[in-house]
Amino acid sequence: MKRAKPALRAAEAGTAKSQRRREDILRKALELFDRQGYANTSLDDIARAVGIAREGIYYYFKNRAEILLHIIEPRSLALIEGLRKIVTADHAGGHAAKLHDAVRNHLEQFDLHCLEMTVSLRDGHLEDARQVRASMARIWKEYEALWTRLVAEGQRAGQFKPMGDPKMLAFGILGMCNWLARWYDPKKGVPIAELVESYSQLVGRGLVAD
Repeated sequence: MKRAKPALRAAEAGTAKSQRRREDILRKALELFDRQGYANTSLDDIARAVGIAREGIYYYFKNRAEILLHIIEPRSLALIEGLRKIVTADHAGGHAAKLHDAVRNHLEQFDLHCLEMTVSLRDGHLEDARQVRASMARIWKEYEALWTRLVAEGQRAGQFKPMGDPKMLAFGILGMCNWLARWYDPKKGVPIAELVESYSQLVGRGLVAD
């Protein structure tokens, strides 16, 4: 078995170290954004938390907005992928079961990635983060469209009540779910599984046809 050349090993070690530093910047920035808000967090704050000079941040990210985007975009894309699978699947439980799974898909992100979701919903649309707002607007429109499709298809199938415009109903459900960003703490309070059932019943009994 051939041994890796010293230059190759050094390059691999450098890449791994660079990746760890990049992840550390994102982690420290996330903690600061959550604790004191994006608007009140400077690159100097992030650099101090990481233990490097401000100039070191620029090796990995162009600016503060790019850091915010790298924090919140993956979680939003995960939400879309999860919901797309739910909406397009053939479910034995019909649209009511899809509605339950859609609520679960959304709320479980708060349990697994609470800080990222909180920062995404609270700080992702700030006026001074236009780059972030432009990127996230496209993602959220797709997510909202999938929710609207779920409600509309349930109404057409006669499994949901024809109680209003599907888009407005979808926005109402998302508003309820997104409010977790203001109060949910996975370390205490109601378990996320219990919230999924409570919210699903709350939405379902009002929307699902008898």
